[in-house]
Amino acid sequence: MVVSRDKAPTAQETFMQMAQAAGLRGRLLVTIGLLILIRLGIHIPVPGINRAQLGQDLQTNQLVGFLDIFSGGGLSAVGIFALGILPYINASIIIQLLTAAIPSLEKLQKDEGEAGRRKISQITRYVSLVWAVIQSGVITTTLLQRYAINGGGPLFVASTALALTAGSMFVMWVSELITERGIGNGASLLIFLNIVATLPTSLGKTIEQAQNSDREFVGRVIILLLVFLIMIVGIVFVQEGTRRIPIVSARRQVGRRLYRERNSYLPLRLNQGGVMPIIFASSVLVLPSFLEQVTKNSKNEVVANLHQVIVQVSSNYLNPNGQTPWIYATVYLVLIVFFSYFYSSLIVNPVDLSQNLKKMGASIPGIRPGKATTDYVERVLNRLTFLGAIFLGLVAIIPTAIEGVIRVTTFRGLAATSLLILVGVAIDTAKQIQTYVISQRYEGMVKQ
Repeated sequence: MVVSRDKAPTAQETFMQMAQAAGLRGRLLVTIGLLILIRLGIHIPVPGINRAQLGQDLQTNQLVGFLDIFSGGGLSAVGIFALGILPYINASIIIQLLTAAIPSLEKLQKDEGEAGRRKISQITRYVSLVWAVIQSGVITTTLLQRYAINGGGPLFVASTALALTAGSMFVMWVSELITERGIGNGASLLIFLNIVATLPTSLGKTIEQAQNSDREFVGRVIILLLVFLIMIVGIVFVQEGTRRIPIVSARRQVGRRLYRERNSYLPLRLNQGGVMPIIFASSVLVLPSFLEQVTKNSKNEVVANLHQVIVQVSSNYLNPNGQTPWIYATVYLVLIVFFSYFYSSLIVNPVDLSQNLKKMGASIPGIRPGKATTDYVERVLNRLTFLGAIFLGLVAIIPTAIEGVIRVTTFRGLAATSLLILVGVAIDTAKQIQTYVISQRYEGMVKQ
């Protein structure tokens, strides 16, 4: 098969390389095998819990529903992998925030190279362990303890929390193994798999409800599926959208050789934070539900009064199905915009970018190096971030609003966060596979 090294690999070439190239085939098999292992582990139950009663009560719990999406049903099934990859994701977010605030961590990331990144990875693992212990302890004492078959004593709390923590650490190890020896980012692929695992349940409920309903319900389901399709297409365009700022490199003379000016560009993504702003905003919105579980059944009068206030706020104002859904939508949009700017400032630093361009002898045409370049990049970045944040807000609000209008609730688990993760992870994994195919192509050319 004759291919051009300048063209992106075709689908035929990609599938042929996946089947024939030993390296790529081995990575794919490792990835698929480990993902199947995690899915099997989700259904290994934690002993001593009345799952039937727990499953009925969890259907109306907003917090558990949000967490259950990222564990692929492991939390509602109370499996040993119920926490899933969430502690590791939370620890990664914490370390990213601390890296921007603590100079020593920032130095490790920027100046220490590969050794510094390994140290940060090790710190992230320790934080994941601490977070898993805290999260498993809170879930056991506030949720699972009341469903214990033989009484929820200290032994039950300790053993259940230990099982959930150990399962979470195993999932973290598997995710790193996928990243190192498989295809794609392990943590992202695990979340992708868990979200996909909830789709058959939603589709089954929809088909069952459509069989028992009239044609009007079928029409509403088709409208909702069309909305999801339009949102997926929009997500692909925005995830791939970039603003290319032209860069001109000055002439350089190395010895007797003169290097001419080179024209390149600086790509700034329209959506710098990806799905993280929506995850942050969703976490803030489910915080009242978490506090409601913690303060429930308290004998302290102050805590009991606080519980009543939290219940009123959570059910009336921070609930898409409450009395004032527009307040929920407004708060959600404001949080998404805020976290979009916050996360964008962590990813791209205009000052560092300007200094790096100056060190490389490069500049933006028509813009003076130094502060003028910093101001220009910051201005462009702010505009892009605003557009990306508005798009994220629309993706987060429109599907929920359409579901409420047409009264189809069977897809409630496939929310904006899920759509963004599914599309984003699929695009990133496909690009990594294409990168391996291109590397195999160049190796073949060198051997020839």
